[in-house]
Amino acid sequence: MLRKWKIVILITALLFISASPYAYELSRQASAFEEGGLTRDLNQLLNNGPILSGALAGVSIRNAETGELLYDHIGGIRLRPASNMKLLTSAASLQVLGEEYRFTTEVLTDGLHKKGNLHGNLYLKGKGDPTLLKSDFDKMAAGLKQKGIKTIHGSLIADDSWYDDIRLSKDLPWSDESYYYGGQVSALTASPNEDYDAGTVIVEVNPGKSAGELPAVTLTPETGYVKIINEAATVPADGKKDITIERDHGTNTIRITGTIPEKASRSREWIAVWEPAGYALDLFSQSLKEHEIRVTGKLELGKAPEKSSLLLAHQSIALKDLLIPFMKLSNNSHAEVLVKEMGKKVKNEGSWEKGLEVVSEQLASWGVNKDTLILRDGSGISHVSLIPPNELSQLLYGVQSEKWYPSFERSLPLAGAQDRLIGGTLRNRMKNSAAEGKIKAKTGSISTVSSLSGYAETKSGEKLIFSIVLNNLKDDSKAKIIEDKIAILLAEQP
Repeated sequence: MLRKWKIVILITALLFISASPYAYELSRQASAFEEGGLTRDLNQLLNNGPILSGALAGVSIRNAETGELLYDHIGGIRLRPASNMKLLTSAASLQVLGEEYRFTTEVLTDGLHKKGNLHGNLYLKGKGDPTLLKSDFDKMAAGLKQKGIKTIHGSLIADDSWYDDIRLSKDLPWSDESYYYGGQVSALTASPNEDYDAGTVIVEVNPGKSAGELPAVTLTPETGYVKIINEAATVPADGKKDITIERDHGTNTIRITGTIPEKASRSREWIAVWEPAGYALDLFSQSLKEHEIRVTGKLELGKAPEKSSLLLAHQSIALKDLLIPFMKLSNNSHAEVLVKEMGKKVKNEGSWEKGLEVVSEQLASWGVNKDTLILRDGSGISHVSLIPPNELSQLLYGVQSEKWYPSFERSLPLAGAQDRLIGGTLRNRMKNSAAEGKIKAKTGSISTVSSLSGYAETKSGEKLIFSIVLNNLKDDSKAKIIEDKIAILLAEQP
C-alpha cells in the first residue's frame, strides 16, 4: 500500500511540474525553434546569400535556464573563435585569480639609504600590470622622494623576470607585431592612456602650416625610447590623405610616410614598442628626474637580487574593473597577460604553455569538453585555436552559477549603447532594432573569421544564450550583417 501511495505522489508531482508556468515557458521557448518557426528563419539566413557562400557558419543557441540546446548549425565543429577566445580567458581568470585580484609593481634596492643617498641599485620590478601609466611612475617617484631619497648612487634597472622571455604568442603574424593588437607581452610594461593598450605609444600626425612643410608629430606619452623618422609631406588641401605609421622590425624606430593635406584631420596610430620593459624604465627615469631624484649609474635591464629590500609597491585596479577595457574594447594584451599570470600563480611559470593549461583545467567545471578544443593563446588572434560553438554556448551557460558572474556579464559589450565603455565593440551595431540594449555579447574578428557569442533578452524578458562563429569568409566585415540579423531575431522572440 505504501508503495502505491509513493507512485501516486510521484505522478501528481510530475503533473504539477509539467503544468507549472516555468515548464510551460520552457516548452513554449523550445517550440519557437521547431521547423516552420525560428529554426526555419535561421536556416534560411545561414543557407542563402553570397556572404556565407563557401564559408562555415557555426551557430549554437541554448536555453539560459536549463542549458538545453535549442538550435545547432554545425555547432559541434571546431572553428577559429577569434576574440571569442577571450570568453574562456576572462572566465578562467575570474575563477583562478578572483574579482579583486590586483597586479603589483615593486621598487626595490640592493643598497642602503643614508642621509638622502641610496648607495646601490634601484630596481623597477614588474609583475604583469598592463595598466601602468606615466602618472603611476610619477607616484612611485613621489613616494621615493617622501622617503628622503635624493640621489641614487647606482644604476636604474628594469626587472621583467616575473614571466618568461617569450614576448609574442606563437601564431601572431609578423605583419601585426608593430600594432597595438600585436604588442609584446612583458611583466613590466606601460600604457599610453586608460584604454590600457600595454606596450604601446600613440603617434599623432597633424598637417604642417602649409604645403611643403613636414607634418607635426606628437607622442603620447613623451618618451625617448622610440625614434621618429618623419618622411611624410603636407600637401595642398585638395590633395590625398595617405599616412602610414609603422615601426621597423626589431627596433624602436617609427617611420612616418605618405601625405596629409593642409587643415586635414589628424592621423593617429597606436604603435607597439620593441621590448616594453625598457619603455617602462624610460618613463620611470623621467619621473625620477621630474622629482629631482638623480641617478648616477646607467639605465639597463636586469634582475633584482633575491635579498633586495622593498622600498614601495604600486597596485593596479582590481580584475573586475580591468575586465571592462579588456572585454568591452577587446584588448589582446590583457588576455595574454592574464594567461601568463594564471600560469605563474598556479604552476609557478608565467608562460603561455602553463597559463593555457590552467585555462583548460577550469573548463570542465562549466561542462565544457576541453578535449575537443585547441587553445594557442588567450586573445584569439591565433588562426590555429579551434573551439566548437556548442562549447562556447556551454561555457556561457555554466558560468552563470559562479559568484563572480555579474562582473563577467557586465564586461560584455552591450548592443547600441553609445558609451564606449558600455557598448564597447557593439556600440555602433544593432541600433534602432529590437536588439538594442538587449544583446550582451563578445565580438571577434580576424582575417576570414567573425564571431559573436553572448546573451539575448527576448521581448518577454526571457534569456537566451547564443554563439555564432563564422569561418572561411571572403569579407569578414559583411559577416557582421549575418550576426546582427541572428541576434535581432532572438531579441524579437515573444
